[in-house]
Amino acid sequence: MRLLRTALDELRESEFALPYTVFLGALAEALAGVGQVTQGIVAIDEALARSERDEERWCVAELLRVKGELILSEGAPDAATMAEDYFGQALDWARRQGALSWELRSATSLARLWRDQNRAKAAREILAPVYDRFTEGFETADLKAAKLLLDGLRPLRRQQVGVAALAISLCAGYGGLAEILAAF
Repeated sequence: MRLLRTALDELRESEFALPYTVFLGALAEALAGVGQVTQGIVAIDEALARSERDEERWCVAELLRVKGELILSEGAPDAATMAEDYFGQALDWARRQGALSWELRSATSLARLWRDQNRAKAAREILAPVYDRFTEGFETADLKAAKLLLDGLRPLRRQQVGVAALAISLCAGYGGLAEILAAF
C-alpha cells in the first residue's frame, strides 16, 4: 500500500500523469482490500472527478465498476441497488468504447451481484455473451473468474439427468403397474 501511494505521488508530479487516474482506481481497490473501504471510496471519487476534469474517459468503465464494488463492500442498506447502477454504467461505457476486457469485468461484477440475489438466469444472460466473444487469453485472471462464475450459474447436469431418470423410472413403473392391474 505504501509503495503504491509513493508511486502515485511521484506519478502525479511527473509529466507522465496519464495512468495516474487508473492507478488511483487500483489504490481504491487496494484500500478496500485491507478494510479501508471509506478511504477507497474517497480515492475512487477522486479518480472519477479527475477523469471528468481532464477528459480521461478511457478508464471510466473500470472506475465505475470499482466504485460499484466498493459500495457493495461498504454494505449500506441500498448498496446492491447503487452497485447495480454503477455496474450498468460501467457496462455502457465499456460497450461504447469497445473495451471488451472492461466489459467482461463489469459483466462479471454485475453477474456476481445478480447471482447473490438468486437471479442466476439474468446473471448468465449478461455474462455469457461477453465471455463468448473472447478468442484468446483464457488463462488470464479475468477470464478464469468469469468462467468459474458461469460454471456456477449453470444448472447441474446431475440434477437434469436425475429428473430424466426419475421420469423414466416412473413411466416404467406405471407400465409394470398396468400389467399387474391387467392381470386382475
